[in-house]
Amino acid sequence: MLRNLSAAFTGGAIGGLLSSLLFWELGRDGVIAWMGIGLHPGLSLAWLYPRLVIGGLWGLLFTLPLLPGRPATRGLLWSLAPSAFMLLHQMPMAGRGLFGFGYGALTPLLVLLVYAVWGLTAALWYRTAAR
Repeated sequence: MLRNLSAAFTGGAIGGLLSSLLFWELGRDGVIAWMGIGLHPGLSLAWLYPRLVIGGLWGLLFTLPLLPGRPATRGLLWSLAPSAFMLLHQMPMAGRGLFGFGYGALTPLLVLLVYAVWGLTAALWYRTAAR
C-alpha cells in the first residue's frame, strides 16, 4: 500500500514538473500569446513548487482501481479531474470567469493539453513504480 501511495504521489509530482515546463515553454516561445491567451508563466521555484506538490496530491487518484491495465487511458481520464477543478473553480475564483474565458477563448484547450501531459506522465510513472 505504501509503495502504491509513494508511486502515485511521485508520478503526480513528476507529471506536475513536466506539464509545468511545457506550459512555461509554450509561453516562452509565444505559442500561448499566439493562441490569444493572456497567461504569462514565469519559471521560478515559487511558481513551480506548488505545481509539484499539487500534482503529487492529484496523483493519489491513481491508487483507485480504475482501468488498471490501460495507463494511457487512465492518465487521460484522471487528467480531467484537475482540469475541471482549474476551469470550474480556480479560474472563476481568480475573476477570469467559468472555463477561464477571461484569459482567452482557447484557454480550456490549453488547460486540457497541459493536464493531459500531467496525466500521461503520472500514469506511466505509477504503472512502472507501483509494481
